[in-house]
Amino acid sequence: MAEVLVEFSDPVRSQDGKSYTARACGGEMPDGMWQGWIEFLPRDGSEPVRSARETTQPNRADTVYWATGLTPIYLEGSLERTLKPLVRPLAREIAPPVFDGPRSAADVDPTAESILNPFSVYRKGETLLRRQLGALSRFHLVNIIRSHRLSDVDESTLNATAPSALIDLIVETVKSVETGATK
Repeated sequence: MAEVLVEFSDPVRSQDGKSYTARACGGEMPDGMWQGWIEFLPRDGSEPVRSARETTQPNRADTVYWATGLTPIYLEGSLERTLKPLVRPLAREIAPPVFDGPRSAADVDPTAESILNPFSVYRKGETLLRRQLGALSRFHLVNIIRSHRLSDVDESTLNATAPSALIDLIVETVKSVETGATK
């Protein structure tokens, strides 16, 4: 059963100047622990308000000890939190994963050797990935595409593609996989 542990004689004022009488209250929870909160009774007789749980203590004595140590500054902060509670935004719905599991050895073409893992480099930044890819030959870019299965385009077409277009293909495919867009 809830009880008033301490009633403070000095008024607590809200930022808009309204005066309240603060009372530290407590009560036993189903698990035997005690919780404490603060009630604020407006001195103008309007509707009282209460804080969220301010403390959890192992017993009544510790909850009373908590209540007797509350300072005017703490009470002012509690009143402001009570009058203007933080509101958590509603969680947005998260789309299900695009893939059934992580990349595996089956996702890599064993006949093509990749000298760079574009996924690892992309996680350090797209600019870094573009810079490192720009230092590679067309042969290496094609091997990266084949090794990581970044495109279904046949090898001869890839070999005839400009290196800048190969870099764009690698970056855009890796970006879409890493950000969860459909490949």
